[in-house]
Amino acid sequence: MQRCRGAVFAAAVFLACALAPVRAAEGDAAPSPRHGGTLVFAVEAEPANYDCHANVSFAFLHPVAPHYSTLLKFDAADYPAIKGDLAESWSVSPDGRVYTFKLRPGVLFHDGSKLTAADIKASYARIVHPPEGVFSARQASYAAIEGIDTPDPRTVVFRLAWPEAAMLANFASPWNCIYSAAKLAEDPQYPKTHILGTGPFTFVEHVKGDHWTGKRFPGYFMPGKPYLDGYVAKFMSGEKVIAALESGDIQAQFRSVTPSERDRLVKALGSRVEVAEQPWLINLLLVFNTKRPPFDDARVRRALSLAIDRWDAAERLSATTYMKFVGGVMRPGFSMATPEAELTQLPGFSRDIAAARAEARRLLAAAGVSHLKIALVNRDVPIPYGPGADYVTAAWRDIGVTVEEKRLNTKDWEAALKSGAFDAAFDFAGDYFDDPTLQLAKYISRDLSPVNYSGATDRMLDSLFVGQAVTSDPRQRARIVRAFEQRAFEQSYAVPVLWWNRIIANSSRLKGWSITPSHYLNQDLADVWLEPASVSSACAGDRRC
Repeated sequence: MQRCRGAVFAAAVFLACALAPVRAAEGDAAPSPRHGGTLVFAVEAEPANYDCHANVSFAFLHPVAPHYSTLLKFDAADYPAIKGDLAESWSVSPDGRVYTFKLRPGVLFHDGSKLTAADIKASYARIVHPPEGVFSARQASYAAIEGIDTPDPRTVVFRLAWPEAAMLANFASPWNCIYSAAKLAEDPQYPKTHILGTGPFTFVEHVKGDHWTGKRFPGYFMPGKPYLDGYVAKFMSGEKVIAALESGDIQAQFRSVTPSERDRLVKALGSRVEVAEQPWLINLLLVFNTKRPPFDDARVRRALSLAIDRWDAAERLSATTYMKFVGGVMRPGFSMATPEAELTQLPGFSRDIAAARAEARRLLAAAGVSHLKIALVNRDVPIPYGPGADYVTAAWRDIGVTVEEKRLNTKDWEAALKSGAFDAAFDFAGDYFDDPTLQLAKYISRDLSPVNYSGATDRMLDSLFVGQAVTSDPRQRARIVRAFEQRAFEQSYAVPVLWWNRIIANSSRLKGWSITPSHYLNQDLADVWLEPASVSSACAGDRRC
């Protein structure tokens, strides 16, 4: 697990360090990775399909990421440092508009075919300009790319229309799986139903409703890796996950546990569990369908946001869920996040909830709306979606609004969001890196960003989004982000409820894995290995091990 490294919030730092495993004394040699063993871990939901470029949920990446490689990737042990994956080296032109990548030699797809620059070009062309019928969830993040050249089989050159501040991080996206150009030429939808990558593990089977299995790829391009013989992702949630961690039937759950579940595991397992936590790069996002009256009226949307007491919610929900921090469009504590004193002046973030709810009632009356009943679509992942919905429903009841909630499995929930089959819905905002180009994609116009499920078109937000993306001065960029945030919350197409706190409590047998602020990163399992169970058992109750 990652050592304590100066987190944002003092309380989180204290707790993370207090619970972090004791490090070896100076001079003690760290254990060497071992080959062999099968990692078994839990995933709380199931992938709706197999296409990296289309998906947005951890439920996809955790079982699927080990099969694929990306151009670059984040170094989890030194986050947010970036290192090469398929790229052996890279360079950026002085004007920031040309990125040149030299690929590793001898990379093979799992079917034995050789990877070339053509595969990189085809994969990114699919992300930037998806063919008809292909859904590219992060298309807006790559709008700057105007051309991709392949001067030789090991060289890829990206030409940008403008210098995009987040571009290097975008090339390290865990969602940008590299596919076979030949397979995409045959069928652009091939990745939706098939697995073929160059990652450390090959696909074995997906038994729906039960598990996903991968096995070691002996032709993987990183010598000696992966260490594991294979992995099994079991689809389970709630109490079953905690019981399986206690019994040793699984070694990990890579999303998060709640504070009470963490405490239970520490009490039951002692040194056989390793705990780490830090503020999480994700929030619970409430989305309003602007294509349905009366949610096409900004006054109605803003009233519903004003009714939510986020400060009270943080106190009440932080003990039982991951939700913990009040924040705007950027992660609280991040350099571009709005300070609390300014945040409380924005619609929906006042500490005077009585005044806020009085204003909410006035806005509803001004809009001619009374006895409003909302069809709320939610996800059936228990934490934090259930408690979040319960809290918001109670807040709306206080201003005379009633709710009919529908909780859907991940596949049906995603389908409802994409088709607009809701009045209001719970979504999430957050990705793999603290950067406005990534975090603001949920708010810009739907024709530019398919993951804006409100369906809204707002060219002012779009212009501010482009403005921050092309701005290299961090202070000026932050000012543009503040203007974006002000506009976004005044219009309230989508509003954050609370930001989360990530808590990992995995078996101490699990080695070579580090926590990051994003549960999307570090999931290819290339560096992960398992300490033999006999060694772990011998250390039970002994913190010196």
